[in-house]
Amino acid sequence: MFFRPLVGIFSMICATALSAHEFWIDPVKYQVQPGEDIQAHFKVGSDFKGPKHGFLEMRSTRHAFGYNGTVFPLKARSGDRPAMNLGATRDGLITLVHETTDSTITYKDWSKFVGFTDHKDMPTAVARHRERGLPEIDFVETYRRHGKSLVAVGSGAGSDIRVGMQIEIVALTNPYTDDGDMKVQVWFNDAPRPNAQVEVFERDADGALNISLYRTDDQGIASFRTKPDHWYLVDNVALIERDFETLKDPAWHSAWASLTFKTPAP
Repeated sequence: MFFRPLVGIFSMICATALSAHEFWIDPVKYQVQPGEDIQAHFKVGSDFKGPKHGFLEMRSTRHAFGYNGTVFPLKARSGDRPAMNLGATRDGLITLVHETTDSTITYKDWSKFVGFTDHKDMPTAVARHRERGLPEIDFVETYRRHGKSLVAVGSGAGSDIRVGMQIEIVALTNPYTDDGDMKVQVWFNDAPRPNAQVEVFERDADGALNISLYRTDDQGIASFRTKPDHWYLVDNVALIERDFETLKDPAWHSAWASLTFKTPAP
């Protein structure tokens, strides 16, 4: 009796992912008091909008939180909504972490792949696709999501933590306690990722959205100005060539990183 609802949820998530872009962790509250529970939804969509999704064990490879320099596994059961639940929190900065398993997309329209690589700043992808003699329709890409979110408990004091995902955005600035520009560092394959596009989605209390593009320096660091009482989604995507022999083999793999936080009200 439990199998059928899970299949329905799984199908909905896959269908949404194929037609959308970003995956992110969306806490119910980005600032809580010590002892208060932290809850967060998974969302998949575009323009910082998307439906809420629950937790599925079969679609998860990492479900955790970081606190005071240590990463702890987060218990969950398939079907949990909200997808992340953390109780009895202590004062400080909490980093919520979720990594999915691989999913696949089959491109039926060449322009979709071209548009994706253009949007995510992969200027050599189309040329490499053709150099490798890959088909322009019916080829497969695998993809994996690597999400993080920052939640302030009480003072919110502390630092984000690098958890070692293949691709990961680490906040070098604490948006709840630090002044000045927000600095993030992109890591890919255990090294800072230089000269990479960072897309920042900024939403105010009225729902107005602003999207800005930045580029990391030689240390993988990008900085941008934030505004009080705004929600932020920071995104970076890497595209990796895969061995390809038949149409059943994936030609590419994309690794998606996201980081969310909300700046305090003035």
